[in-house]
Amino acid sequence: MPIKSATVKNFMSGNLIKFHPDTDVMDAIHTLVKHRISGAPVVDDRGNLVGMLSEFDCMKVVLASSYHDVPGGPVADLMVTDVETVDAGMSIADLAEQFMTSKLRRYPVLSDNRLVGQISRRDVLRALVELSRS
Repeated sequence: MPIKSATVKNFMSGNLIKFHPDTDVMDAIHTLVKHRISGAPVVDDRGNLVGMLSEFDCMKVVLASSYHDVPGGPVADLMVTDVETVDAGMSIADLAEQFMTSKLRRYPVLSDNRLVGQISRRDVLRALVELSRS
């Protein structure tokens, strides 16, 4: 399959670690570290995407805990709510171009406005490697 016809849905991660807005941020940090991931989507009770929590967002906890004794609070207080997403049907080539003009490392993937996965820069590189072998 040529890279121009490969789509996000073919290379995205579908089995995601997700947080709820009420998740304690220290629990979320523990999960990010344990699973060696740099961020995760935040979903409401219906599974709708309501934000993203990244390592960068969590750095605020480090700073706050240096002034206060108890780090913590809900993920909702730290997550980014203006989330850029991509569609599952987007081509990998178009996504690579989008990554080139963005500082983001990953995008949540939507299909019919529902969260179905996440795709990272590494996934795009994996697509190139896999497609160059076929």
